[in-house]
Amino acid sequence: MYSKIVGTGSYLPEKILTNFDLEKLVDTHDEWIRSRTGIERRHVVTTQTTCDLAEHAVRRAMESAGVKPADIDFIAVGTTTPDQIFPNVGCLLQQRLGIYGPPAVQVEAACASFIYALGIADKFVRAGESKCALVVGAECLTRLIDWTDRSTCVLFGDGAGAVILKPSEEPGILSTHLHASGEYADLLYYPTGPSKPVNHNVVCQSAIQMKGSEVFKVAVNKLGSIVDETLAANNLDKSAIDWLVPHQANMRIIQAIAKKLDLPMERVIVTIEDQGNTSAASVPLALDTGIRDGRIKPGSLLLLEAFGGGFTWGSALIRI
Repeated sequence: MYSKIVGTGSYLPEKILTNFDLEKLVDTHDEWIRSRTGIERRHVVTTQTTCDLAEHAVRRAMESAGVKPADIDFIAVGTTTPDQIFPNVGCLLQQRLGIYGPPAVQVEAACASFIYALGIADKFVRAGESKCALVVGAECLTRLIDWTDRSTCVLFGDGAGAVILKPSEEPGILSTHLHASGEYADLLYYPTGPSKPVNHNVVCQSAIQMKGSEVFKVAVNKLGSIVDETLAANNLDKSAIDWLVPHQANMRIIQAIAKKLDLPMERVIVTIEDQGNTSAASVPLALDTGIRDGRIKPGSLLLLEAFGGGFTWGSALIRI
């Protein structure tokens, strides 16, 4: 028994912030941002919350899959930016959608949160515990940004993506692979939380902190390793991969993984130019984009991968 993706959906906030808009806010410029990240614009929330974004994406995924709220019997939401500490976003989604009773969990693994949530939901379906699972990646990352820090404020955007999983006798999700290593915690982090006392020696306690060059090196290394792990686990050569659906963190990282797979960029789903880094939302957003515009066709073999603060990283090999 496999789990198989039977529907996808995504949503982006209406407001768009371009690199030229950022030039007015911080000491940066369009060419500097594009050359280092590949980003030209990103969508940002105004009054919406993570649950608001997720609800839009979920309703589109449900429509795509032809399922009703009553059909959903497991919910896993990957996010780093929940509406509140509790109830978790999965529970808030239940209330919005009129779903009563099934388990709803929230997974926080930074940019790898969706892959983690997908891995959990896949195992629920394979074990016979779920007949219709909802998996979401949704973020309001711009709420965690210091808009005076040009090294981070140019990177992030907001959005949500969702998939519906059902049991299948035919191969769907072939395997998922999840990893973490806390030894790198000081390279990419958010400095405070509800249980942490205020540190008066820290200047900024409410914004993402990142050592960009160090993060880049580790990301390329770990993602390269998980590509090998995923292929080996399925006894496949890299030539079997039809599409790479990567986390949209940095164009140079995306290009490095495509090169490792010997994939031309024409077979990589890239959304970073228009969306920036939407963290947990970036992989399902890219997946929905590729399916809806017709590039990803039924039967295609996809490699999904993501890397985030923690560090956390993961992959999923999927037959659509």
